[in-house]
Amino acid sequence: MTDRIEKQIDINAPVSRVWRALTDHVEFGEWFRVKLDGPFVVGEESTGHMTYPGYEHVQWHAVTRAIEPEHRLAFSWHPYAIEPGVDYSDEEPTLVEFFLEPIESGTRLRVIESGFDRIPAGRRPEALRMNTGGWEAQVKNIKQHVE
Repeated sequence: MTDRIEKQIDINAPVSRVWRALTDHVEFGEWFRVKLDGPFVVGEESTGHMTYPGYEHVQWHAVTRAIEPEHRLAFSWHPYAIEPGVDYSDEEPTLVEFFLEPIESGTRLRVIESGFDRIPAGRRPEALRMNTGGWEAQVKNIKQHVE
């Protein structure tokens, strides 16, 4: 599959707790390792910078696309846009969606990032590879954060 990444994890916490970890910009930053300048607002750009060691130079730019309480958060961004001085604004962004579903033990979280086929061919394999590994780590991070 070259167009999307899908990750899923079951979290032993209620949907409301996982939702707060996703949508409160300060709490999101704690597990995602980003310092956001303000809250997520549909249709507006979210800015900040990464706090993950070695990536502190990376600026965060995402546009919030949807906030459906306790069900779905979505934003678009430029995947693996880490090179200083490179302008990624002409590229089509990918769409990141977080879906929450109540299960007997707590919450099932699904993360889907789609739209990689629109990334320039020279950048696509590395962006897909790095974000695949990134989402594997991030679903574990949020699970650890809320449990």
